[in-house]
Amino acid sequence: MASTLPLPRVSFRCVSPTTRAWCTSRPRLTPPYFETLARFVRDEYKQYQCYPKGSEIFAAFSYVPPEKVRVVILGQDPYHGPGQAHGLCFSVRDGTGHPPSLINIFKEIERDTGSPYPQSGNLQRWADQGVLLLNATLTVRARQAGSHQKKGWERFTDAVIRRLSETQEGLVFLLWGGFAKKKSGLIDVDRHHILTSGHPSPLSANRGLWFGNGHFSKTNDILTREGKPPVQW
Repeated sequence: MASTLPLPRVSFRCVSPTTRAWCTSRPRLTPPYFETLARFVRDEYKQYQCYPKGSEIFAAFSYVPPEKVRVVILGQDPYHGPGQAHGLCFSVRDGTGHPPSLINIFKEIERDTGSPYPQSGNLQRWADQGVLLLNATLTVRARQAGSHQKKGWERFTDAVIRRLSETQEGLVFLLWGGFAKKKSGLIDVDRHHILTSGHPSPLSANRGLWFGNGHFSKTNDILTREGKPPVQW
């Protein structure tokens, strides 16, 4: 992760202690291909409407430093509709309608933990508690799901997952759906915990692959055994 990307309105600057921790972490997240990726993202944002806005591309890293991560939730790419994506996977801004996958996430939390369905779909409250909400691809062209896949983002976010696996202990990785499950090979299962299930999208949930997984109470049980505070979902 470069400390400053040469992209107009699409830059990540290590201006806070939290983002600086990711910039200076070891192993360094500054692969040679990153400049090629940066040029691609710059050109896309100049030619098309893309999400999230440039200042929020790296938002997932702005709320929790690497040493404070307790849980990792992996998404695929940002929401591609207007006013939804803001840099945290599955999350939407305050006042924005809840997309179907997020609705099913909240329904499962309600079923699993008894917590009432929340009004806001903004998951910053999770990030503030050490939940890294990471999309495998950090940008997308408007109304074109998957349009920025296989351009370099996956190599970058794979490096993030691998680095966390190598340098931290006792993390809980929540891998939902086939795409996320493929990332399990990046995680040392002797050092960390992996919970898998179907994706919360209606396509998967309506086939019985999401509801009932109990991931939110299971995560908190694991954290408690690790001597860490539970997440207030």
